[in-house]
Amino acid sequence: MAVKGAEDEKIAAATILCGASLIRGWNIQEHTVNFITRLLSPPVPTDYSGKDSHLIGYAPMLNVLLVGIAPVDCVQIFSLHGMVPQLAASSMTICEVFGSCAPNISWTLTTGEDISVHAVFSNAFALLLKLWRFNHPPIEYRVGDVPPVGCQLTPEYLLLVRNSHLVSSGNMLKDPNRRRLATVASSSSPNPIFVDSFPKLRVWYRQHLACIASTLCGLVNGTLVCQTVDVLLNMMFKKISGGSQSLISITSGSSSSSGTGSEDTSLRPKLPAWDILEAVPFVVDAALTACAHGRLSPRELCTGLKDLADFLPASLATIVSYFSAEVTRGVWKPVFMNGTDWPSPAANLSNVEEQIKKILAATGVDVPSLAAGGSSPAILPLPLAAFVSLTITYKLDKASQRFLNLAGPALESLAAGCPWPCMPIVASLWTQKAKRWSDFLVFSASRTVFLNNNHAVIQLLKSCFNATLGLNSSSISSNGGIGALLGHGFGSHFYGGISPVAPGILYLRVYRSIRDIMFLREEIVSLLMQSISDIARNELPRQRLNKLKIPKNGKKFGNVSLAATMTRVKLAALLGASLLWLSGGSGLVQSLIKETLPSWFLSVNSSNQEGDKGDLVPMLKGYALAYFAVLCGAFASGVDSLSMASKRRPKIIGRHVEFIASVLDGKISLGCDPSTWHAYVSGFVSLMVGCTPTWVYEVDAELLKKLSKGLRQWHEQDLALALLSIGGVGTMGSAAELIMEASS
Repeated sequence: MAVKGAEDEKIAAATILCGASLIRGWNIQEHTVNFITRLLSPPVPTDYSGKDSHLIGYAPMLNVLLVGIAPVDCVQIFSLHGMVPQLAASSMTICEVFGSCAPNISWTLTTGEDISVHAVFSNAFALLLKLWRFNHPPIEYRVGDVPPVGCQLTPEYLLLVRNSHLVSSGNMLKDPNRRRLATVASSSSPNPIFVDSFPKLRVWYRQHLACIASTLCGLVNGTLVCQTVDVLLNMMFKKISGGSQSLISITSGSSSSSGTGSEDTSLRPKLPAWDILEAVPFVVDAALTACAHGRLSPRELCTGLKDLADFLPASLATIVSYFSAEVTRGVWKPVFMNGTDWPSPAANLSNVEEQIKKILAATGVDVPSLAAGGSSPAILPLPLAAFVSLTITYKLDKASQRFLNLAGPALESLAAGCPWPCMPIVASLWTQKAKRWSDFLVFSASRTVFLNNNHAVIQLLKSCFNATLGLNSSSISSNGGIGALLGHGFGSHFYGGISPVAPGILYLRVYRSIRDIMFLREEIVSLLMQSISDIARNELPRQRLNKLKIPKNGKKFGNVSLAATMTRVKLAALLGASLLWLSGGSGLVQSLIKETLPSWFLSVNSSNQEGDKGDLVPMLKGYALAYFAVLCGAFASGVDSLSMASKRRPKIIGRHVEFIASVLDGKISLGCDPSTWHAYVSGFVSLMVGCTPTWVYEVDAELLKKLSKGLRQWHEQDLALALLSIGGVGTMGSAAELIMEASS
């Protein structure tokens, strides 16, 4: 009915699919998601003979679907079912078709609502950008050895994932989920799709990347783009220019506009959406420059930008892209949010500061004052001030919600990347407009305390260890465990209002935006070692630390159970590995195994702590590092050879085994405690043999023989034999010799 029925039947079917069937019908949700995805790529009618795309005839139904799945919750549902790549491909097709049409076509729905080509394009474009998450701050495009986790989510990547669903190898078709994805992907197009398949989208995407990389250039007088810029500026600032001269001629010296400015409709360009989007960056640049030089007031600037976004809602994405790039360049003067030229946050800025302090109370991090002495005016960079002022002009209704959902995350990311206290100022401004968003805005502002302060990040990580292991006496983490790490929610609706937030939740909101993640390797290792010392001091009587030896099977020695201590040691190692992997992915793990751990063992790790005396605490540290290293390696490359990440594992693990073997052979001298090294080697090898035998098989046979020889020197014959027995054909001879020696 949604494809072959009458127009009102198509709309009714689309409305039903996007209703309770999608949101609450968990038992039929998978089928609903499949239906919607297929409907966004409807087949060509058998009797269709037109020159334009057949999608234009489905415009009312497509618009209902695009609006229906626009909420963030719906996008998450599609993500859970693995449909984001296919949904992105369908959105790109709709954008390419409707963005290339002149706005001389419109449709009237049964409800009396009129929709235009621009409306369908804007809804599809907004959905595509949510799937792509283009609003990541430019910091995520930084160059480095360890790119942030998740920054590979680009249009090309989404299409490559979609194309991979078309692969019909036998092994993949055995998986019912792969079969489902392959069926949905092939229903829209059985052939691979690439960004080059969408010429107009490709042009905009390249312009978007160029806008991030460098300042605008290339506007040539007399071209269609330049003429479009003049028309748009006349439309936006008709009351100022009076239609006689374009604003861009004042700022950049180009020719005047041909618009008359007598009627609103005559000022609106009758151009395809893609042509308008190509001109928008130059329009915003001209308007912002005019405001910086006093030719436009802040109110006129925001009103003009709002008129542009109302004319073509999709232009909001390009406005966001331009503002985000310009803020990071640091070339625009700051402006005073004084309540006269720009909106003032003074009404509740102090309240936001107090709430931030309450949220961070459990971490021990000092919150910088938002205004020194209470008299310093609030300051924002000009592009950020214009951006936040523009978003405030939107009404909080359903029609504006899908575009605020696009601009909101970008505004948050942009403000968070600016110096303190930009984000608290933005939060104060938006809290005045939408009090129901107060908790979210204040929480977002609180995380910016960590973004430019490595010491605060270290303190937050320390709080994560203390909370998980129950090493402090605060009420939020006295019992330890995952509940103490992640907490049980927060907000002003809880009894007593805003309360301290669990450190794990804070770190989950912070780690993606940490600029320098390489320092986390040493800090997490250091915090892990400190935690082991604290565990030993808390659980083992100090007078017995020098006398205790680890018993077999975890039996108690006096009143002390070392099994319980080892459980907490393993928990600390698991937490450290999780934090490291979460923060930097496989790149950070590789640098840890190749560089950080060898350097740590080579350096002199002196400790003046009483708890580190004797052999027990250094031994516990060695076991903790062994668990930590193996868990990090497992997170990064798995324990088998099925994943792509496992292809790089033999080189990394082989290099680390070579380091261990060289130390055992006496070629390298260590600076750490011998008990720590002994425990680390025996623990690391035992875990490889027992939990990751594939790792052992991938290591060079000669290295395994050297390592086995060193273990035998420590009288670890059983471990040496177990290592050789799973090393493959190359170690079988050595294993046989070892068995014969043991039996003789």
